[in-house]
Amino acid sequence: MSKNPEATDVVQAASQSGAEITEPGERFFKAHLTQLQEALEYVELENHVRLILSEPKNEVIVNFPVMMDDGSYELFTGYRIQHNNVMGPYKGGMRYHHDVTLDEVKALAALMTYKCALLEVPFGGAKGGIRINPHDYSKTEQERLTRRFTHDLGNNIGPEYDIPAPDMGTNSQTMVWMMDTYMNMHGAVDKNANRRIVTGKSLTSGGSRGRAKATGQGVVYCIQEWANENGLRLDGARFILQGYGNVGSHCAQILNRLGAELVAVQDHTGSVYNPEGIYPRKLSQWVERTGGVAGYDGAKAIDNDEFWGVESEICVPAALELQIDAEVAKKLKCKVVAEGANGPTTLEGDKVLREREIDVIPDVLANAGGVVVSYFEWVQNKRSESWQLQEVDSRLHFMMKRAYHEVRAFSREHEVDNRTASLAVALRRINAVYVERGVFP
Repeated sequence: MSKNPEATDVVQAASQSGAEITEPGERFFKAHLTQLQEALEYVELENHVRLILSEPKNEVIVNFPVMMDDGSYELFTGYRIQHNNVMGPYKGGMRYHHDVTLDEVKALAALMTYKCALLEVPFGGAKGGIRINPHDYSKTEQERLTRRFTHDLGNNIGPEYDIPAPDMGTNSQTMVWMMDTYMNMHGAVDKNANRRIVTGKSLTSGGSRGRAKATGQGVVYCIQEWANENGLRLDGARFILQGYGNVGSHCAQILNRLGAELVAVQDHTGSVYNPEGIYPRKLSQWVERTGGVAGYDGAKAIDNDEFWGVESEICVPAALELQIDAEVAKKLKCKVVAEGANGPTTLEGDKVLREREIDVIPDVLANAGGVVVSYFEWVQNKRSESWQLQEVDSRLHFMMKRAYHEVRAFSREHEVDNRTASLAVALRRINAVYVERGVFP
């Protein structure tokens, strides 16, 4: 173990507060700061780099009106947080969710910075969002909202400056609306070149093969490396999954093709269980029709608390932040937690998992497949190319595998957990760039 005795607490001022923290976004931000501080103890970071990384470079907040279908108007608040761009253009998703807060978006933007650095993707970190429940608005209202948000962001985004992508509550259609709005705001000469203003688009509008499943695919690649390292045969292994959206459903289907059995699923509608296995594709069809896993006839309903105690080898949280707290961590009966979601484990939950010797593949590594294939999409748009799925998957596999083993090597060398190792490897790369480039002027 080799802690850095000269580590300076750059997050102390940001994390200290006399008020009780109750908002999920604020708790998530505090957890991120604490995890970052733990990683800083193992990296010899220059003091000016610590200072720069302690706050986002830019915080863009826009308030804008949108006409509803009935002719009335609502005022919305949109965020775009640009954490750091020393490694490349800002990159990160746009989230439409009723719990979106400034603190949450700040934490997610910082995670993107470290995620890109860890995977050696030449992007920086950003995140954005609007605090709404998209299910409360029609498709035409969502289109007007997205187009007005994009217009009001103006030159705060750009294909070589800040590149949005889908996130919770948004999808390829949202990205196509953003792309079309931005393209029509700029000169006709460069119009088609601006397709790379966003990633995660539909294939017909310039998206990449493999992008929809990329995050779930990346989670599975990490699980495969962990299984090989720990001598676990995935064929016949059981897994439980929280969240059955884009990440969770693709992860389940890919694991199922490798022979693993999905035995329990939980989402916002409830939890279902079948010890004989749940067929992911049929469950996806059910969720698409009904909006959730509740009522699925291929499994029986169980309590949400009971879900966490289902015996399995693998647990994949792929929903919201702060789901695995200390009490949940005590109930888990698995060997590894692969974080498909951002920040699904609380600080207390992390501690319990370490004490119980349950491995964690952290979010900054496990769910990085999305930004990796977003980078591939951006490159394809830039070059006017269209890669085949095999090439996309092969490149993604290489990058996920390389990052996984770099994290494991750091973890073994310094006797730290995988989350600390992931952040430390990323911080070391960012520090090297700042040392070489200096700070202008």
